[in-house]
Amino acid sequence: MPLFIISFGPHAMDHIPEEDMASVADAGHAVVQEIVDAGEYVLAGAVEERAPSIVAADGSVTEGPEPWEIGGMTIVNVASRDEALAWAAKIAVACRCAQEVRAISPDPLVDAMLLSAQS
Repeated sequence: MPLFIISFGPHAMDHIPEEDMASVADAGHAVVQEIVDAGEYVLAGAVEERAPSIVAADGSVTEGPEPWEIGGMTIVNVASRDEALAWAAKIAVACRCAQEVRAISPDPLVDAMLLSAQS
């Protein structure tokens, strides 16, 4: 089944008053529980609030540019884009902000590696 990343930017929730954040977190966790119960959960979480570390091909590490692009994300394993959009709609209501939905392109060679490792 296709994987989709549902995400929002690092400042997408800045309009929410601090006193409402606990209820927003509870609502978000409730949607994630629905995704888990549906058997379509892969990953969910917030991205740390700092510039990314960039590792070059030679192994050197530098601090990346700001601003970073993702504030939070959920990855789902669903049968269609329409299903990913339905989850994104629920997350948008829970988190009180718009969500971006992108398909994650499969890599048949990586899929074969995973199958081989499981056998």
